[in-house]
Amino acid sequence: MTKAESSSPGAGEESLIYVRRIHRRDLNRVWEFLKKVFRDVNRETVEYQRPRSKKRFLEVYEEEGVEQLLFEVRQGDGQEIVGYAECAFEITGTDNWMNERYFTKHDMRPLFVEELAVHPDYQGRGVGAFMLEQLEHLARIHGCTHLVLEVAENNIGALKFYRKRSFYRLDAAIFMAKKVAVDSELLPPRALKKPRPPEASGASAKPKRSPRRSSKARAAEKRTSAPPPPGPLLPDAAADREREPLARADADDDPL
Repeated sequence: MTKAESSSPGAGEESLIYVRRIHRRDLNRVWEFLKKVFRDVNRETVEYQRPRSKKRFLEVYEEEGVEQLLFEVRQGDGQEIVGYAECAFEITGTDNWMNERYFTKHDMRPLFVEELAVHPDYQGRGVGAFMLEQLEHLARIHGCTHLVLEVAENNIGALKFYRKRSFYRLDAAIFMAKKVAVDSELLPPRALKKPRPPEASGASAKPKRSPRRSSKARAAEKRTSAPPPPGPLLPDAAADREREPLARADADDDPL
């Protein structure tokens, strides 16, 4: 275990920052610490600060090649977490956007700083500087040439902190967006028509049309309205009727 000195304001006593590797019993306590540190940052940035879930955080503990360092200040009988650092000697994780060929092309053997978190109440008291010094010491021992980390462009305080310690921008990649003008899928509100006024009591009603009759009904009506059959003929008319067939027969016997 290593330690660094930091002044405790108003107490006049020396406070020490201790660093050690994380233990399984620390996982829940460290996760609550990370939520406290990154709660405000994650509300303002496009990309979540890692680890984005407790499940992923617990998985990291089981991975090989990952260093998880805990920085604490002793207070009475306990220790308060003031910093957490996570680093790896090669690109890890399925959600990582790092391109390993870039570093090979530029003859870089980086130590990848995946996480660097300082307790909000201890910022500006030398905790962050001690953490970076520890990581650089670790990189030098393992033959690494660079510390490589990711920081949000709108995190002004962090950018200022890193640039002051000789960090420089490695790539020009940034998140960009353009608003697309689209029409709404739903139509705008429409005015409701006024109700119709009630009809006046003295107004004449429109004549109703007679119901349409079927063909059978019309045929029955014709039968009932047809003239009655002729009655018995008078004597003279009857004689004419008796002679008429004979006359027609005589006409048929005439030569052509």
